Amino acid sequence: MIERKRGIYQGRNKSSAYKDLVWTVATASDTTLDIVGQTKLTLKTIEQNLVELGSNKTRIVSAQVFIANMQDKPEMDKLWCEWLGKDSEHWPQRACLGVTLEGDVLIEVTVTAVR
Repeated sequence: MIERKRGIYQGRNKSSAYKDLVWTVATASDTTLDIVGQTKLTLKTIEQNLVELGSNKTRIVSAQVFIANMQDKPEMDKLWCEWLGKDSEHWPQRACLGVTLEGDVLIEVTVTAVR
């Protein structure tokens, strides 16, 4: 009954779905990039993961953004808003937290969506 999509890390999956809810998480596949590059890659992966489980970015209801440097938040916010689009009917609830991330990871995003 629970669908799970395998990621690259041991002990966890990149996405899960149960009935009409989808959960997914992503970081950038290239951590040599700056916050702009990593944010773009991360959001692209989130979108791909959602589609893989029958949802899309317009159906996100909740998002958490973990960012390594809160001084990068304005740049990330700009990309986030461009990615979501101008229709406020598609904007999720979102929290952004400054955290210590592993290695050169600058951003990690987790979302819950409806399919």
